[in-house]
Amino acid sequence: MKIGASFLKSKNIPNDLEKLNETDVDYIHIDVADGKFVGNKTLPYKEMRYIYRYTSKRLDVHLMVENPSVYIPLYAELNTEFITFHIETTEDIERNLKMIKEYSIKCGLAINPETKVSDLIPYLPYLDMILVMSVTPGYGGQEFIEETHEKLKELRVLLDSYNVKALISVDGGINYDTRKLCDVADMIIAGSYITNSDDFQEKISSLR
Repeated sequence: MKIGASFLKSKNIPNDLEKLNETDVDYIHIDVADGKFVGNKTLPYKEMRYIYRYTSKRLDVHLMVENPSVYIPLYAELNTEFITFHIETTEDIERNLKMIKEYSIKCGLAINPETKVSDLIPYLPYLDMILVMSVTPGYGGQEFIEETHEKLKELRVLLDSYNVKALISVDGGINYDTRKLCDVADMIIAGSYITNSDDFQEKISSLR
């Protein structure tokens, strides 16, 4: 199981990034929120671009924004392995997926709790990852929606039936107890469970 660490609820981002850099976490998960697609707003790119000063980990960028096409070229300049945006956006999804690929970066689509797995079918040939939201996106510290477990199993069946090798990632309310509900996933994203603790590595290890 791969682990991504989110610092959405971090009270001291530079310090937490440096601490995460000393762990074996697989990715730093960057939540990008514009205050429009979701109610929350995160650090602007002019500050986020300096993340390399605090961590050398590969980045998993999650765009919770109305206009992914504005943000894709920016975050493609960082140490980014994945860029994921939401299927619920109104922009041309296929065009944005192709744009990510043009930067030689792996692309993903995120789906909100109310979105059907079947909505992904037209885009499966392009996808390297699918991010299943197990909370309403935008705010950290929420409780895991237990129905996500069935959704993940449905998604695994869908990917297998289409012979698609995309990773399944889960984001929201992840901790030691909810991790077992994500057993069919390839990667889980944890935020406050890690960053609110005194021992980041211990919490990361408990999720694997």
